[in-house]
Amino acid sequence: MVFLWGAVGSLYAQEREVSGTVIDSQGVPVPGVNIVIKASPSVGVISDMDGQYQISVPDENTVLVFSFIGFQVEEIPVSGRSVIDVTMREDMMGLDEVVVVGYGVQKRSDVTGSMVSVGEEELNVRPVSNALEALQGRAAGVDITSNERPGEIGNITIRGMRSMVQNSSGDYIGNTPLYVVDGIPLMSSSAIETLNPRDIESIDILKDASATAIYGSRGANGVVLVTTKKGKAGQLNINYAGTLTTETIQDKAPMMNASDYITWRRWAYHNMDPEAYPRGDQLQ
Repeated sequence: MVFLWGAVGSLYAQEREVSGTVIDSQGVPVPGVNIVIKASPSVGVISDMDGQYQISVPDENTVLVFSFIGFQVEEIPVSGRSVIDVTMREDMMGLDEVVVVGYGVQKRSDVTGSMVSVGEEELNVRPVSNALEALQGRAAGVDITSNERPGEIGNITIRGMRSMVQNSSGDYIGNTPLYVVDGIPLMSSSAIETLNPRDIESIDILKDASATAIYGSRGANGVVLVTTKKGKAGQLNINYAGTLTTETIQDKAPMMNASDYITWRRWAYHNMDPEAYPRGDQLQ
């Protein structure tokens, strides 16, 4: 009993409180920073409005992980300290992201035109049948309507309608943007529906005059640039994605067989002229 009590006492003696303040590169306190124990990610705290925090660590060799949106992740060992002040560094990776601009690729920080870029993860969040459905609700200034006709895609309008020209079906055909897949302009939007959304790496939408400067009058309604996935050097990766949909017919009308149909026709003739035709349940 004495040995067990001593072991429990030493265990509690190893735990310690670590506190400090989280600031940015300008010395401003950063509230809402996640501070967790690296060995136990489920154990952690959040810095308050003044950037201050306090957390219990199991021992002096614990490593604390500081993370917040827009800043780099910091991993700091406790090393027996009770006060740890942390300076968060801004994450500049987003500015170095490469996007497609029609005539090549540029860093996002160098792009001055109005454009929207939707990546692979956003496109594959929900199961869809074509690429346009994957874009719905994910591109600002882009209005996408669905089409319930089998084999037909919806309409896409960038920054409103520019033409009132309609086809025989009543669709406005003067507002269709130009579709470019891997640098090849498509003659019509129908070819976009044949692309598997899982094969698309990114979709970039040019919305301003830069589209006209690159593609001329064809880009007057905007340009939808589709970049498909390609082979990459390195380790082989195999991805699988599958969906299963089941439907149940709630209102199923009973069908007539040949005998029922003949009887129904006989009753129809009898009701039309009872004097000339016998009843439906009688034979001539």
